[in-house]
Amino acid sequence: MQVWEAFALFGGGLLAGGVNAIAGGGSLITFPLLVAIGLPSVAANVSNALSVAPGYASSAVATRPDLAGQGRRILGVIPTIVAGALCGSAVLLLAPRGAFEIVVPFLLLLAAALMVFQKRLKALAGPPKDSSPRRTQLLVHLVFFLCGLYGGYFNAAMGILAIAGLSLVLDEPLRRITALRNVFSAVVGTTTVLVYSIFGPVDWLAVAVLAPATVIGGFVGARLARRLPSEVLRWTIVGFATVVAVVLFLT
Repeated sequence: MQVWEAFALFGGGLLAGGVNAIAGGGSLITFPLLVAIGLPSVAANVSNALSVAPGYASSAVATRPDLAGQGRRILGVIPTIVAGALCGSAVLLLAPRGAFEIVVPFLLLLAAALMVFQKRLKALAGPPKDSSPRRTQLLVHLVFFLCGLYGGYFNAAMGILAIAGLSLVLDEPLRRITALRNVFSAVVGTTTVLVYSIFGPVDWLAVAVLAPATVIGGFVGARLARRLPSEVLRWTIVGFATVVAVVLFLT
């Protein structure tokens, strides 16, 4: 790795960590950078997953105040998140990539649409607080499993999908949902680190450059996200989801 490539990766990691903390989609920055320095696509994907995982953890730490009262929920869904991430990782390492990559942009546009029409959809379905606790719990587990499956396979923008899904099933302010998303991302990141470290073609030098940068960017970005009004945060997420989807369509 040349010096300019290391600087480019570090700068991209800072930006990606901040983007992941605020909205999600930071891997769209780091994944192309890894490909640009010569890594094959699968190696770039698994190296990227390992690199951004510490940034997810620092974002979760930075949003701890918004996790107050969610401890039981978090402990309950961790096995579901891990199961989803393990299934997604297995698909990445064992199956062809083509079919799923075609679907990814449509998933992101769906997530953006869910965020835009969130209030209307809640009005049609009835507010989450009117649902039975058991039904709400099952829906939360379903959202986390599907998003964990996606995150284990293709890390980019999994947080956007998680926020969109959780916003429909939980009667919580967006900042608390974002904090919960950060925990979800950290669990997925930890799971993929363990799997890819053993079975994946990891470029450890690239990870050593990117990972510290995502930690710094993730902490700063999470602090910024906590200061944004809910509507500003919601439309920021919609904007990032749309941009990521368009770029993936083009590439």
